[in-house]
Amino acid sequence: MSNNLLPRIMVVDDSRIVRATIIKRIRDRFDVREEADGEDGWEALLVDPSIQLVITDHSMPRLDGYGLLERIRSSKVARIRDLPVIMISGDEGEEARKRAKDLGATDFITKGTGTAELLTRLDTLMELGRSLDALEEAKAGAAIDAVTGLPQRIFLLRQAEQSLSYFHRHGGHVGILVVGLDHFGELVDAEGEHLGDALLVRFAKVLAGAVRKEDSLARWDTSQFAVITPGIDPVKTHQFAERLRVAVAAASIQYQGRALHLTVTVGLASSPEDGELDAEHMLAIAERRMMTASAAGGNCVAGGVARTESGSVMSIEEALGCLEAGREAVVRPGAREFAVRMLPLLRLIGAELHADAAIAEIERRLAQENAEQNQTKKQTR
Repeated sequence: MSNNLLPRIMVVDDSRIVRATIIKRIRDRFDVREEADGEDGWEALLVDPSIQLVITDHSMPRLDGYGLLERIRSSKVARIRDLPVIMISGDEGEEARKRAKDLGATDFITKGTGTAELLTRLDTLMELGRSLDALEEAKAGAAIDAVTGLPQRIFLLRQAEQSLSYFHRHGGHVGILVVGLDHFGELVDAEGEHLGDALLVRFAKVLAGAVRKEDSLARWDTSQFAVITPGIDPVKTHQFAERLRVAVAAASIQYQGRALHLTVTVGLASSPEDGELDAEHMLAIAERRMMTASAAGGNCVAGGVARTESGSVMSIEEALGCLEAGREAVVRPGAREFAVRMLPLLRLIGAELHADAAIAEIERRLAQENAEQNQTKKQTR
């Protein structure tokens, strides 16, 4: 069979002898490209889309196998990010295997692995890759929302899981937003489904124009959308959500000669601040916060801590000013934080008004919630 018809594998190893040995064992079944270190291997992946699997040594100059694996798994190019990667090494220690697995290695074998076993593993991984490609192609059409043209929740869950997994390993933040259109059901009941679809299409375009290229956006439910913002801390996530809320509230949508004014409620969740949880749990936290805030009146951002427009933590004086102006929703996310900061004053007030029991109950509940949050974080690590 011509090499052009064989599936292509890249072997990355700084030893010419090791590369030659591996190639000799698999060349009848695979077309092999060889590179001498991780940096050359990475450049080859960028320009050669025919590579279907990577075999890499773990210890090499310039860029070792772990560094190459990390680049592959964090690539924004799906073709590269989803490649099967086999880490091959003379080190059979459990620590090396664990490190390779944590970075996303598909398999780990030693240089002493026999030819028959090596070929079997390669065939299995190549077949798995073909099956997954076929499955993704089949899902692609079904997973696009017919009204908005955005992905549906199944793809967002996958993107969220990948982002959370990466940042749990390497540190950093992931922001999650669930955005709900306020009073959407009432509008549809009064005006009909045509208005509902028109609003969803318009709002989907607004969201798509607001997110970054590295963010993930999908239709989450009937009148809800979700956004995953990798690498964004809670302050910036809150600022983005607030800008979106203000922009929607200030805009008007023309429909059959009328100007319609909409508002949105945004629920936020942040990792690791809300715990190192999986994607479903993090999205559930954001959705629950959105639903609770929407039921209380909506047109607000729920989650995180109370912040000023500049992003700094809101002072007690600023919080009181917001309450006097009727902006309770802005202060509500930081209620527990304010209670902790004001405990010395609350204790004094309790003593003066003989209301020690009430203040003690507040302290007990704050301590209980703090203990529960710490326990949740420990269980999910």
